[in-house]
Amino acid sequence: MMWGYGYGFNWLGMALMMIGSLLWIVLLVVIVWALIRWLNHQMRGSIWPTNMIHGSSPTAMDILRQRYARGEIDAVTFEQMRERIEASTAPQPDSRPFTGVR
Repeated sequence: MMWGYGYGFNWLGMALMMIGSLLWIVLLVVIVWALIRWLNHQMRGSIWPTNMIHGSSPTAMDILRQRYARGEIDAVTFEQMRERIEASTAPQPDSRPFTGVR
């Protein structure tokens, strides 16, 4: 004698339980992934760059390199901005005529 709704409903119940179990596993994986990503972001934000001198702020070139390393800008933009920074930080020639006496 069969109890309940028969074998067809029994298979449906097993399938729903398996889907429910898979959803919990996926949820657990997503939570672990999000936690690792959050911790990585927290660690990266708290570490000082190694090229910084005590109490000084990063240079424009340091910031540009960091943005390129993080993928915020592409190689072409990096090169254009690097050339502009190098041109603006290059020593400017003295416009006064040389008199020989200082």
